[in-house]
Amino acid sequence: MSVRTSVYESDTLPGETVDVAVIGGGAAGLNGALMLARSRRSVIVIDSGSPRNAPADAMHGFIMLDGTPPTELLERGREQVRQYGGRIVLGEVTSAEPAAPAPDGDLRFTVSLADGGTVTARRVLVATGLRDVLPDVPGLASHWGHGVVHCPYCHGWEVRDEPIGVLATGPTSIHHALLFRQLTDDLVYFTHGTELDDDTRARFAARDIRIVDTPVREVMTSEDGGIAGVRLTDGTAVARRVLAVATRMRARTEGLHGLKLPMEDLPGDMGRRFASGMAGATEVPGVWVAGNATDLTAQVGASAAAGALAGSHINALLATADTDAALATALTGVENAARTGVENAAR
Repeated sequence: MSVRTSVYESDTLPGETVDVAVIGGGAAGLNGALMLARSRRSVIVIDSGSPRNAPADAMHGFIMLDGTPPTELLERGREQVRQYGGRIVLGEVTSAEPAAPAPDGDLRFTVSLADGGTVTARRVLVATGLRDVLPDVPGLASHWGHGVVHCPYCHGWEVRDEPIGVLATGPTSIHHALLFRQLTDDLVYFTHGTELDDDTRARFAARDIRIVDTPVREVMTSEDGGIAGVRLTDGTAVARRVLAVATRMRARTEGLHGLKLPMEDLPGDMGRRFASGMAGATEVPGVWVAGNATDLTAQVGASAAAGALAGSHINALLATADTDAALATALTGVENAARTGVENAAR
C-alpha cells in the first residue's frame, strides 16, 4: 500500500557531483540529509512523495511530536534540510548504480529519475521505506490506516475499548493478538486459514480472546464509512469496528537493482528487507541504508534516529576520504617540486 501525498515545490537537480544522494524523503532520509547538510555536505534528497504513513491522520509514539500529522512532519523536515543548503527533488528513481570513480579513486554513483534527469554522487543513502502487503480480502484495503491498523504502538490508544478483530496472516498474528488484547476486552481472532495449536488456543481462552476458524469473505462498511464488521464464508456476520492486520512488509526496491544491495527475508514471512550493518552500512562500498527499508518494524522516531546515525557515519568517512585526497595532492606537489629542483640543479 502506498499513497501519493500532495505535490510540493521541487528543487532543481545540481549539475555538479554532490557528496550524498539520499533516495527517499521520509523521516530516515530527511534526518540523514539534515545531519549531512549541517556538516556542510552537498546533499540531495530524491522523494517519491508516497510515504508509508500517508493514510494515517497522525503519528504517535514520538516524544514532543506525538499526534503530529505525517504530512506536517515531512513539510517541516524538508524546510529544515533546505535551511542548511540541502536540496529536495520530487521524483521517481528509475536507476541507481556505480559509475566510473574519480581520478583520485573516490567512488561515484549515478542516480537517474523518471523525468530523464540524473545526478552524480560520491555516496548514496537508501531510505526508501517499505510497502505493507495486505491480505486479499475484499473491502480491507479501503479502510487501511483508519479502521484497519497494523501497529498497537502507532494506533492502539486511538482504538482502545473498541470491538477489535485480528485478521491472522501468519505466526506473527498470535503475538499481535496479545498486544491488542491489552487495549480492549472485546477481541476476536480470525484464523483465516492459519494454524493455531492447542497451547495457543488455551492461552487465548485464558485471556478471553474469541477464536473464529471460518475464513473471512469480506469486510463490511458501516453507514458512517467505517468498518461494520466482517462477513465469513458461511454467510455469518461478525460485528467489529477495528481490524488489526500484521502486514507482510517489503522494502521498496524500485530503481535500485543496479546497486546490487544484499537482501534478506525475515522469519515467518514477516517481510523482506535490505541487509545492513553498523550505522546502516551495506556490503556495497559507498552505500548505506536507513529506516524501514532495513528495519521493518521501526516507528518514525527510530527511523529518524537511524537516518541521523547513517548521515553522521557517511560524513565521517567522507572526511577521511577528503583528507586522503588532500594528502595525496600534497605529496604529489612535494615530489614534483623535488623533481624540478633536481632537474634545475643538473642544468
